[in-house]
Amino acid sequence: MRHPFDWHWLWKAAAAGACGSLTHLSLMYFKTGTGLLSAFDPYAALQAKLGLLAGKDVHWLLPWALSFVSGAIPLGFLFGRLYAQLPGGSGIAKGFVFGLIGWAVMGSLFFPLVGLGFFAAAAGLGAWPALFSLVMLLTYSLVLGAVYAALNP
Repeated sequence: MRHPFDWHWLWKAAAAGACGSLTHLSLMYFKTGTGLLSAFDPYAALQAKLGLLAGKDVHWLLPWALSFVSGAIPLGFLFGRLYAQLPGGSGIAKGFVFGLIGWAVMGSLFFPLVGLGFFAAAAGLGAWPALFSLVMLLTYSLVLGAVYAALNP
């Protein structure tokens, strides 16, 4: 008898999340390497906030690792569980919607929490950080959606 809970979605969601996270980290590596929007550094802001919370400096790798792990595991699992409910007829369309939701959450909750202000307005670069974070989240979520759909034909 088959268990009522299908566990196969777990590895598929984690794999899709890992692919999305690798794509996201590649984009962030490109941003850092080229100096694009150098005054907008969400990883440095997260590192500073974590250091404040911990009472000491944290290694620069920790925010990058947290980003990868959170994108691969909890967000991948969340996407996997919401996949059937998300609007859209394809994994890419569902990923697009998931990315827009993630961008709204990042801009209105995460950025203010790490001191960057609403949609990173405190970076002093106009709309560019908000637009870059939209590209960043959509890059992650489109790959996430495409891989998840490919693993679940």
